[in-house]
Amino acid sequence: RLLQAHGCSVTVVPGTATAEEILRHGPDGVFLSNGPGDPAAVTYGIEAVRNLIGKVPIFGICLGHQILALALGAKTFKMKFGHRGANQPVKELATGRVHITSQNHGYAINNETLPKEWEPLFINLNDQTNEGMKHTSKPFFSTQFHPEASGGPTDTAHLFDLFIDKIKKSKESAGT
Repeated sequence: RLLQAHGCSVTVVPGTATAEEILRHGPDGVFLSNGPGDPAAVTYGIEAVRNLIGKVPIFGICLGHQILALALGAKTFKMKFGHRGANQPVKELATGRVHITSQNHGYAINNETLPKEWEPLFINLNDQTNEGMKHTSKPFFSTQFHPEASGGPTDTAHLFDLFIDKIKKSKESAGT
């Protein structure tokens, strides 16, 4: 809905789609959506994302965030209680702004295992766990929370603007 509101044509592919199947659609960017369970069990998704990195801008949320991290070689861990509900405070590290977010997950990314060219983007103010990450120079980023759920109600809608901007810049640098 939010991608379409930004003028995007959205093609939904199954979670089991390979990178090759996804790239056959000629996407300008790939949005990795949410889902349930242990991200390490989604080996087919991790492999697909590993093969998409460097080919198109990527924005992941929730399970998509965790799968992106695993595709990079980072590690996830099972949380004692997880984050549930529409009132989870996260801090955007670049601006210091606090956003109220909607979340429903039981796994988190271990920041210490992020590759050196990746950095945390958001942290959870209750337990300091990773709530987002970004590549330092490439058009890839993700959030643990659901920016589409309007927890704030529009606190994190700017992330869709950021994704569209990364797609536009990627297309400009490719000359298309």
